[in-house]
Amino acid sequence: MKFEEQNPPRRYRVGVGGAIEIKDCGRVRLEPNEQVTFLTSDGREHDFCAKSWGFYATPSVNGRLRSQGLRAALVENPEGRRYVMVVIETRMADFLDYLKSERQKLLRWLDEG
Repeated sequence: MKFEEQNPPRRYRVGVGGAIEIKDCGRVRLEPNEQVTFLTSDGREHDFCAKSWGFYATPSVNGRLRSQGLRAALVENPEGRRYVMVVIETRMADFLDYLKSERQKLLRWLDEG
């Protein structure tokens, strides 16, 4: 694994009317079968693992992800682009407010059958 820090972070705006500023802080290069774990400020974990064929972008959505209090959602923006988003269960109201403000729609929860 190699981390390449972007210092200072590259800043750019996204969202409806450019209301959201993103800070690109760096890049992580992974070889096959290397994993990094991302942590929220309250200690929830989200793993990302490289494989020879691509990536595991989330832990099991109906197992380990849920045990961390996280849910995976498939979302579509007004241009028809689809995203997988990982939502902290206790921040569901914030997530739904975000979808509304960005005119996005929840297509489905990926942990439901």
